[in-house]
Amino acid sequence: MTDSFVPGGRWRLWEQFALRGAGFPARGVLRLAPAGLAEAADKFDPDEPLEGRRWDDFAGLFGQAQADTASVLQDIARMPAFREALAWQNRPVLDSGIAPFLAWTPTVRGRTSMPRQREELVAHYWQRFCVKNDTIGFFGPVGWGRWDRDPAAAAVRTDPGTGSGSGPGGLLAESRVYFASWAVDALAAVLDADPALREWVAPRRVPFVRPSGDGGVVVPGRPVQAPGGAACAVLGLCDGVRTAREIRASLPGVDVTAALEELVARRWVVWRLEVPAGARPERDLRAWLERVGDPGLRDAGLAALDELEHGRDRVAAARGPEELVAALAALEERFTALTETAAVREKSAGTAPCRALVYSDSRRAATAVLGPAVHGALAPLDPLLASAGWLTAHLAEAVMGRAREVYRRLAARGPVDLAAFWFACMPVLHGAAREEAEALGREFRRRWQDILAAAAPDGGPGSPDGPGPGARRVRLTPEELARQVAERFGGPGGTGGGWSAARCLSPDIMVAASGPEAAARGDFELVLGELHVAANTLGASLFVHQHPDPARLLAETGRDHPGPRLLPLLPKEHRSRLSARIRNALVRPEDYYVALVDFTADPARPRTVLSADVAVVERAGGELAVVLPDGAAFPAVEVFSHVLTTLAMDLFRLVPDDARHSPRVTVDRLVVARETWRMTAAELDFAEEKDEARRFVRARRRRAETGLPRFAFAVLPTETRPFYVDFDSPVYVNILAKAVRRMARKDPDGRVVFTEMLPGPDQAWLTDHQGEAYTSELRFVAVDGR
Repeated sequence: MTDSFVPGGRWRLWEQFALRGAGFPARGVLRLAPAGLAEAADKFDPDEPLEGRRWDDFAGLFGQAQADTASVLQDIARMPAFREALAWQNRPVLDSGIAPFLAWTPTVRGRTSMPRQREELVAHYWQRFCVKNDTIGFFGPVGWGRWDRDPAAAAVRTDPGTGSGSGPGGLLAESRVYFASWAVDALAAVLDADPALREWVAPRRVPFVRPSGDGGVVVPGRPVQAPGGAACAVLGLCDGVRTAREIRASLPGVDVTAALEELVARRWVVWRLEVPAGARPERDLRAWLERVGDPGLRDAGLAALDELEHGRDRVAAARGPEELVAALAALEERFTALTETAAVREKSAGTAPCRALVYSDSRRAATAVLGPAVHGALAPLDPLLASAGWLTAHLAEAVMGRAREVYRRLAARGPVDLAAFWFACMPVLHGAAREEAEALGREFRRRWQDILAAAAPDGGPGSPDGPGPGARRVRLTPEELARQVAERFGGPGGTGGGWSAARCLSPDIMVAASGPEAAARGDFELVLGELHVAANTLGASLFVHQHPDPARLLAETGRDHPGPRLLPLLPKEHRSRLSARIRNALVRPEDYYVALVDFTADPARPRTVLSADVAVVERAGGELAVVLPDGAAFPAVEVFSHVLTTLAMDLFRLVPDDARHSPRVTVDRLVVARETWRMTAAELDFAEEKDEARRFVRARRRRAETGLPRFAFAVLPTETRPFYVDFDSPVYVNILAKAVRRMARKDPDGRVVFTEMLPGPDQAWLTDHQGEAYTSELRFVAVDGR
């Protein structure tokens, strides 16, 4: 395997990269901007009263344009692919919103409140399906790409591939349906309620409890406990592999059931049917059921699981929205009958993604090949990645400095195990570590502000002649950027490391070109989207299981980590940051899992250890290490890797959060920061205008005053995700206005953050076999090669 490095030589790029893109053509959103309406609105002078005959003429034009747009939205809502995507996203709105909207006849007078709400519903989902590079289902399929090192290679080349015919326009190479882990857990809980089946369940010791060896039990933060002899003997056999029947056979004359009940009551043992975390939890449940020795119990459990799998298979085989809706409804009905559990989880702050029983992920038929021109244009990434290394190194140093204080306090009383150390560090991780991360983030942005202050104006639209707060386009040379970063972030190479995952960074790069031909000949600009710090995001299950050859991704992982890794076991779910779809799936047999509190792996997996069985020691130089039962040792910072990555992931921001305006910053051919505005609800007072036509004109006036572009993405503290805004489109202005009003009510001090849409809908280069163009981004993995 030949290496590709970001020019500069420090950061090795994975040969494989992901191609994330929308599932509907980018031009779809342009259908909702009536031709000539924006120009007509702009004919009113900034201070001109919106009244009189000229206004009445415009209001009539506006009303007819809105009725025509409603008809376009109905055409969109009738599209089978749109309704199929909506069935996956939010099936109830097909009946509550889409059906009555399609039964309505659009007229100027007929656009009352409820039809307008339904227009906005369709437009809201349409923007997500057309211009958001999400990754879910056929409306956000995962594609893949590779590098071409031939000097004569095209800069960007797309192979449309051969679609399977599922989804819109044969877009997909493959599509799969997965159970949400909570759905399989619900069936497991029903099976586990049968006391007879419980005998085939293997009890396991909780990770932070261990027998002391002299008849006692060690629990963090408490004196050694002294249960009865029978309980201690049973505890020693609760490894998650031996069933209760097998433990009973090993301890004749011992009331194992009573001992287990005591251990469960003390919360030292878990004795319930648990399904390991993974993309295919039903396979693990089936494997367990097939080991049950009682044919009656085994067959009853397998029959229930078969019903759910048959329902899932029917969902996977469905073609078109009607079949899909029927299949989903039938699966939910059987699930509820089998488990007496609601088939859709309520949305709440504590609910992770995958609220439904099943979800779909897909692989795009198209693949991308990038040539030397794109590789060379990535050169400005080198100093940006180095500055991210400064962040992770300093974060690890700050957190581990406090962790060493905790260790020395514990060590003064005797040997320290990882369980006691982990719990003693909780105040640090939930308090001081967050404060350290926030302070580092502020310092990081301050240093970047110093760097950007040296940028020269680029003469873009609206730019003043000289540098200053009003500049809209600024530019740095690669040499100047490298020099400035070296001065402010710790030397020529920057400071790197911190923990093993911190060696990996995942930048999202977009290609802005006027079309595939322009991209191929090298007429493009690159745009940095997000830079995911301390994470190889291509290791997430949603990517790995949509790769045609996951072994290639494992091989790349082996190059990054030639030896074993120590990986903390994580909960199955935790709000929006953790679910089966984003769980790391690039775990090799030689890697170790350590269960700190949660145990979500297969207990029979080799190299899976409990925190209570791991020693913490201090080595020469004051560095902490953890020593596993087999003698393997790792830096203690690896135990904190997930916490550190979670703290670091939102810190990479180049401009201050309170800046009212930030210019577009370009280095050579790479835009490293898009132009951004922050505005209060009071500054967007058009949102309170009740008349749609006046609201549209006032919104365009405010856009002209502030320099906002036609296309932007808006982020509000009261909205769950960014959304697209087209100031030429009344329906998208209405959606923005409604969001601003919600923010004004719930968060009066909140600000709307507008970021220019770059690339715009007319700068898409990714095409399908029919020549339709889609928005997209390339997700790379860059690994510190030092």
